[in-house]
Amino acid sequence: MAERRVNVGWAEGLHARPASVFVRAATAAGVPVTIAKADGNPVNAGSMLAVLGLGAQGGEEIVLSSDAEGAEAALDRLAKLVAEGLEELPETV
Repeated sequence: MAERRVNVGWAEGLHARPASVFVRAATAAGVPVTIAKADGNPVNAGSMLAVLGLGAQGGEEIVLSSDAEGAEAALDRLAKLVAEGLEELPETV
């Protein structure tokens, strides 16, 4: 299983707009991805309600994972998005 640990780069955490940007990117990744707090249970990264339910705060560590083919590249892109707190989806997502 591929995994990336990253700190949330959005000051407000994964709430509202940042969560929406992240969920769109996770869905566009083309592989099933889960997201979890470092000590929590993984949830579907493509589900807005699940991502909001995490309550991930700015600076908090999260874990992105997938066991699908092509997961390494997808997780790299998602980890960059989360770490940098990007407000728009980059062309590479």
